[in-house]
Amino acid sequence: MVYSMKKRSILTIIIGVAVIAVGGMSVTVTAQNEYKLIRQFGKVKRVISSPGISFKIPFIETAATLPKQTLLYDLSPSDVITRDKKTMISDSYVLWRIEDPLKFAQTLNSSIESGESRINTAVYNATKNAISSMSQDEVITSRDGELSDIVMNAVTPNMSQYGIELLEFETKQLDLPDDNKEAVYERMISERDNIAATYTAEGNSEAKVIRNTTDKEIAIKISEAQKQAEILKAEGEQEYMKILAQAYGEEDRSEFYSYVRSLEALEKSMTGGDKTIILSSDSPIAQIFEGE
Repeated sequence: MVYSMKKRSILTIIIGVAVIAVGGMSVTVTAQNEYKLIRQFGKVKRVISSPGISFKIPFIETAATLPKQTLLYDLSPSDVITRDKKTMISDSYVLWRIEDPLKFAQTLNSSIESGESRINTAVYNATKNAISSMSQDEVITSRDGELSDIVMNAVTPNMSQYGIELLEFETKQLDLPDDNKEAVYERMISERDNIAATYTAEGNSEAKVIRNTTDKEIAIKISEAQKQAEILKAEGEQEYMKILAQAYGEEDRSEFYSYVRSLEALEKSMTGGDKTIILSSDSPIAQIFEGE
């Protein structure tokens, strides 16, 4: 009797543990930053992308996890050849994420390493092709974003077939090998100096042309102004003589004018210290004093 009760208790415990175990195997928890792939006999049956608790069939369905957040893949530094056969070192990284977890699982067997391998191959080839189409000088000046745009445009369409979205491609280093870096920089500086000297010479030449043109225009305007001034002066004198002629055309006015002019002449001759004036009897001034 006691043995039977013990046996029944043990059996109950085993059944309870089994129920708990089966219950645990039927529940899967999806976090905020992950996808859950529910597989049935190795084939993905459904994808859980919303966070929370989900259920699956124990022993028949299994759950695998894929990251939902942005991932960083750092490419190894590599040598690339420019269009003018110069060697450069490219060191870059990629930000990417799984856009379509079902496609990612079907094409890459849910392997992050396989995804990074595909990215590495595609990005390296795109970088190599882009740099091989540029001269060394063009590559150096393209580090402000132009090279990144070229690589992204070349790689992005190919990654969609794996359910991968490339978010950003950046070069950490795109430089010359140490053994010829200084020589190349000196050559580039010399070329820039020559370009600057050419621009300076062209600017000086253009400035000289502008100055000569301006001086010529100013000289013409001054000449025209002087000509106009002489014309106005002549017209003024002519008008002045006309007014005088009208004012002193009559005999009594003419005599008065001569009288005033004689007084003005006498006044000017008497300025300064003591003066003695000797006048002839027929002088207009003498005639004034004589009352004639």
